Amino acid sequence: MSTGGESGQAQRDLELRDVLVIKTTSDDKQLEFEVVGLVEDEEHNSFAVLYCEPEDEFVVTDAQGNLLQDEDLAQEILDDFFVLAEESGGQGAAE
Repeated sequence: MSTGGESGQAQRDLELRDVLVIKTTSDDKQLEFEVVGLVEDEEHNSFAVLYCEPEDEFVVTDAQGNLLQDEDLAQEILDDFFVLAEESGGQGAAE
C-alpha cells in the first residue's frame, strides 16, 4: 500500500503490521511506516498509529491510511496510544 497522505481510491482499513509508504515533501524520500496501533475515539472514529524505525518517527492516519491534517488531534491520539502502551507493558498496546 502506498500513499502520499491521501488516496483517490477506495482502500481497505489498515491492520496491525501493515506497511504504508509515505513520500516526504521536503527531500522527496519514501519512508516505510508500520502500523503499530489501532485506536478509536469517543465518536467511534478509527485511527492508525504508524512508526518508522529508521527515522524514529510516529504518524497518525485515519483507518484508510490518510494522514491526519489536524495536528492537535494527531497528538492527542498519540498521547492516548502511549498511555495504553505503557499500561499494557508495551505488549500489543492497542490491539
